[in-house]
Amino acid sequence: MFCTKKISDDLTWVGANDRRLAMFEGVYSVPRGVSYNAYLLKDEKTVLFDTVDKAVSGVFFENVEHALGGRSLDYIVVHHMEPDHSATLQELIRRYPNAKIVCNEKTVTMIKQFFTFDIDACAHVVAEGDTLETGRHTLTFVMAPMVHWPEVMVSYDLTDKILFSADAFGCFGALNGAIFADEVDFERDYLDEARRYYTNIVGKYGTQVQTLLTKASKLEIKMICPLHGFVWRRNIGDFLSRYLLWSAYTPEKNGVMIAYASVYGNTAMAAEILSSYLRDRGIPTEMFDVSVTPASEIVAASFRWSHLVFASTTYNAGIFVTMEALLSDLVAHNLCNRTVALIENGSWAPTSGQLMREQLEKCSNIRFIENTISICSSVKQEQLAQIEALADAIAADLPQQVQAAEPETVASEAVVDPDALLKVPYGLYVLTAREGDRDNGCIINTVMQVTNTPNRISIAVNKQNCTHDMILRTGKFNVSLLTQEAQFEVFKRFGFASGRDTDKFAGDSTVLRTANGVRYIGEAVNAVLSGQVIQTVDCGTHTLFIADVTEAVSLSAQPSVTYSYYFDHIKPKPVVTEKKTGYICKICGYIYEGDTLPDDFICPLCKHGAADFEKLQ
Repeated sequence: MFCTKKISDDLTWVGANDRRLAMFEGVYSVPRGVSYNAYLLKDEKTVLFDTVDKAVSGVFFENVEHALGGRSLDYIVVHHMEPDHSATLQELIRRYPNAKIVCNEKTVTMIKQFFTFDIDACAHVVAEGDTLETGRHTLTFVMAPMVHWPEVMVSYDLTDKILFSADAFGCFGALNGAIFADEVDFERDYLDEARRYYTNIVGKYGTQVQTLLTKASKLEIKMICPLHGFVWRRNIGDFLSRYLLWSAYTPEKNGVMIAYASVYGNTAMAAEILSSYLRDRGIPTEMFDVSVTPASEIVAASFRWSHLVFASTTYNAGIFVTMEALLSDLVAHNLCNRTVALIENGSWAPTSGQLMREQLEKCSNIRFIENTISICSSVKQEQLAQIEALADAIAADLPQQVQAAEPETVASEAVVDPDALLKVPYGLYVLTAREGDRDNGCIINTVMQVTNTPNRISIAVNKQNCTHDMILRTGKFNVSLLTQEAQFEVFKRFGFASGRDTDKFAGDSTVLRTANGVRYIGEAVNAVLSGQVIQTVDCGTHTLFIADVTEAVSLSAQPSVTYSYYFDHIKPKPVVTEKKTGYICKICGYIYEGDTLPDDFICPLCKHGAADFEKLQ
């Protein structure tokens, strides 16, 4: 029997879940199982993206047969030759002997190493930038060496804007009936597993991941289909921002991870006391006993936290075995850019501290806090001051919390902080207008109901916008209220280009109009309001239009998108892989290169002024 999932009109998931696997790659525990993803594209030609592990081969072949619906298989795209994605390739060729294998030259070599069939007879070799026409769809290929094998590549569907990302953007855990990340509470239930997957599987190759992210940033991505875990179709920028941090070895959180190895509990007690002192200082901590916690979890936590403490007893004149294995793992995974403190213990010759340091010095850009604690057997009363001093040293090294200002007793000079104004809650809307036979639209963030008897609203529109002039002349407009499902492409189309030289609706075959004849946006919108202008107010850079509501339609129950939600979850974080001097727009991510930003500079994309730029760090 089959179990497939529809991804889009032409694309179907034909993979499988494995909940019986105990150790992924024989190393990483997967108590919640793992998914092996494969996807079938049905166009004029049929294309299968990857195969699966042999453990789930039975379900996979039934899924492929069902999804094909009696059609032949024309192409098999091999993104990655690791057996959890290619073990069934030879059997697939036996079943579909006329299929061509789309791969790169390095993949051909690896196929010959793993299998015995004649790959040269069926290989369709591609290189960076090559394309494959399948009918309505056009695929292009991007090489991604060492993410995380040398032959890895990814595919991009130019038609539906789908990235088939190989092992990038994956996650441990079976899918449990869902297929899209937005069908589950990913942040609560799967983010830790996504971090553990990345840091342990791909974490060593941060530079290569950054290269792939740079390439991906030039693509319009509406969906990501990885080889493990969920498909991403919403809040893609959210997940990409995590990868930016992880691949740059930048901590996600300021705080302290404490990993300890203790035989009789004395080293553990030192770690507990330190953690308690740190908590007293308002510093978040996370603790692990390396003898009972899988190393993969501690590796992931080491990528998450800014400061790390390793505490180990001395064992056979060396580091305790589980701690030694953990440190070797961290070195192998290229951990860097962290601040480290050490605690050692030993009943007659404590040496673990220096040995731990020697291991960690193999990592790049590791700073040590020099207040190493040395314990002989157990913590004594007089050593509490040393542990407290270590807590103080760690606290002093962490970014300081912003303290509340003392109440002012005298009047101070009035200042206007642009960041304070950004804390005012805003929504994001598509404002549309029609003049003659021309439709246009732009993004605005200020819509307010003025009265309800009569129903009256106000909108503020930048005078530089073409839509502004159209409304000024016609007196009619629509406001489409965007939801949290809105893709970044909507903001690019209506917010980062001018209607004076761009047709904002080009290629949009869905024409929706209200009774006033003005178009509106139907996708990722929960309501549309039509307005008839009754008054204008000149506000300098903007015009305030006050209008009677002539029509109001509810379209969905999805929550509206706010400015903060857009910045946190929708707008992609800029990829800056080389050090640049300049300023970045906090609104759209445009980078101005130069030592000084002119006071009158206007962002060419979103039209915000210099006040909304900040210096590149």
